[in-house]
Amino acid sequence: MSKDDGSLKTVKLVNIEKIVNMIPHRYPMLLIDKVEDLILGESAVGIKNVTANENFFTGHFPSKMVMPGVLMIESMAQTCAVLVIETIGKTAEGSLVYFMSVDGAKFRKPVIPGDQLKFIVKKIKNRGKVWKFQCKGYVENEIVSEAVISAMIMAE
Repeated sequence: MSKDDGSLKTVKLVNIEKIVNMIPHRYPMLLIDKVEDLILGESAVGIKNVTANENFFTGHFPSKMVMPGVLMIESMAQTCAVLVIETIGKTAEGSLVYFMSVDGAKFRKPVIPGDQLKFIVKKIKNRGKVWKFQCKGYVENEIVSEAVISAMIMAE
């Protein structure tokens, strides 16, 4: 399901089956459900459906369930990893994408069960194996989190 408009190649949807072939994360650390509107080498939208069944809610916090900010950052990074691997192609599937830095992280509003998080990630630059992204998380078009993430792709 990709479209080529002559300049930028877009992929409408990367479903969960493809995501598990692309990145090595598994339950409980696989934190995105799908990736939409991926523009190769440029941007992507990661989707995380937040449910009360998430294992982290048993401890964060039992009386007021709030998704930990660090897991929002991880969800952003997984969206970035799918973008990088889809951009590079099938030869990159199963590669590891390691964090190098997280800058300017901000958490503006609690994310709770029932929310759908949309992570919009946009490439700032890349040189060789190193990529840098501007990432923003939204719930119902309201920004809830943001960060600049740098990562390096490494073959296993």
